[in-house]
Amino acid sequence: MKDRNHLSDVGFTHQVRIIDKGLVDIPMLQILQPDGTPHKDAELPELDKDAVVKIYRTMRFTRVLDERMVAAQRQGRISFYLASTGEEAASVASAAALEPQDMIMSQYREQGALAYRGYSTEAFMNQMFSNEKEPNKGRQMPIHYGAKELNFMTISSPLGTQIPQASGYAYGQKMAGEPAVTICYFGEGAASEGDFHAGLNMAAVLHCPAIFFCRNNGYAISTPAEEQFAGDGIASRGLGYGIKTIRVDGNDAFAVYAATKQAREIALAENCPILIEAMSYRLAAHSTSDDPTGYRSKDEEARWQAKDPIVRLGNWLKAKGWLDEEQDNKDVEKMRQEVLEELKRVEKVPICRIDEIIEDVYDTPPWHLQEQLEALKQHISKYPDAYPKTSGRL
Repeated sequence: MKDRNHLSDVGFTHQVRIIDKGLVDIPMLQILQPDGTPHKDAELPELDKDAVVKIYRTMRFTRVLDERMVAAQRQGRISFYLASTGEEAASVASAAALEPQDMIMSQYREQGALAYRGYSTEAFMNQMFSNEKEPNKGRQMPIHYGAKELNFMTISSPLGTQIPQASGYAYGQKMAGEPAVTICYFGEGAASEGDFHAGLNMAAVLHCPAIFFCRNNGYAISTPAEEQFAGDGIASRGLGYGIKTIRVDGNDAFAVYAATKQAREIALAENCPILIEAMSYRLAAHSTSDDPTGYRSKDEEARWQAKDPIVRLGNWLKAKGWLDEEQDNKDVEKMRQEVLEELKRVEKVPICRIDEIIEDVYDTPPWHLQEQLEALKQHISKYPDAYPKTSGRL
């Protein structure tokens, strides 16, 4: 039996020494300044023109999609939406640093990562309109995407559930000898859930090749960070669990890419988890059910708009001679037209038959679910005007 000594790495002191929260300084990686110029001593990631332009265009598409779908919700065409405005670099640039076999477990503001992997505009619309072409058969709220073929796990509404799941999935990848990692996205508000602590501890103890990617955008809906925790952000928690940790400027696409790429290399080589805290800001409302004017000022928003990740990368591309502003504007207008045309077309696609609501869980739906389905059908038949789409699909 192996002898164990849990004091083997503990030093000694002979006076009372209280460890203050500021004792460990966790710096933030930043390669591009807010105006798009690189820091003089910064090391730019090895990305060719096509790679950088793809990151930039995906960020642009994500913002166009967000703007159009928020408007669609206001028009009553979809029920709900969550925009990622101001946080596009965090999801898109990190996804660019992964390999196709890596599993993505998302929260609900990573549509950019999904778009980068090739999720089509039609697929986005099918999901948000919950129609019969949507793989999950309309059983999820809008923005709860999933794509098995793209290694993108279906999103769950409860905060933090994907964190311990990511640890388990990464452990399975390791046991199977797969050259792959699992990346798990979440916000700093979700880091207050118990699942965060259980998931990180599990990954650390079992040496799971997982990247825990926290988007610290300053607010858990309306609760500011200083009312959520007193410690040094989320990065300090990684150190507490014995996890290698990186803090990065989440509005700097190059910094996010470089950090994620190196994190993936380490996670695979050493079979260990990595925590990345991306410091960003949510320029939009938390969701279409939120009004941020009640808890933050216009001046605060304006200061962060000056750090816009799309403008920052766009300025670098222009200075490099890799982006023509006139053509860029034409490309964005083309994106708007594509999104609008798909929206108009897909919203006419019928929703799923009501019977499918109890399929795909049991081989044969049990009696109590069949009884509930029949009661639901009777209710909808009695009040068809209250269910205009469903009443035609009984």
